[in-house]
Amino acid sequence: MIDISTDKSRLQLDRIHAWLANTYWSPGIARDLVERAIAGSTCVGAYRDGVQIGFARAITDGATFAWVADVFVDEAARGQGIGRAMVAHLTGLPELAGLRRWMLVTRDAHGVYAPLGFAPINDVADYMIHRPGAVRETAA
Repeated sequence: MIDISTDKSRLQLDRIHAWLANTYWSPGIARDLVERAIAGSTCVGAYRDGVQIGFARAITDGATFAWVADVFVDEAARGQGIGRAMVAHLTGLPELAGLRRWMLVTRDAHGVYAPLGFAPINDVADYMIHRPGAVRETAA
């Protein structure tokens, strides 16, 4: 049986850091950054027999918007619906009910999130991104 919990005291930071430091979206991330990200987010962990096998978090203002990030399932537990269950848990939290918009970015897991109502952005021209430190082109 899988237990999904928002209790941050249960999060196994060594495992989470090791997972995230080896992903395509945060390779080599420092542990202190992971800790800060967790402190500023609503988090869920998935556990089997007391061992953490999954992690996800939502960055939110708690009123209008949430960004789902760092969804990760241990390789040995993949394909069992755990990632989807964690995101469903986040989107179903009473304290986040009524948010106008939930967003996420994925390179390869569209099928995980589509059944939860996530869809590609059609009005992509409305969205902008700022990446501090990235090389910027200047208008001539």
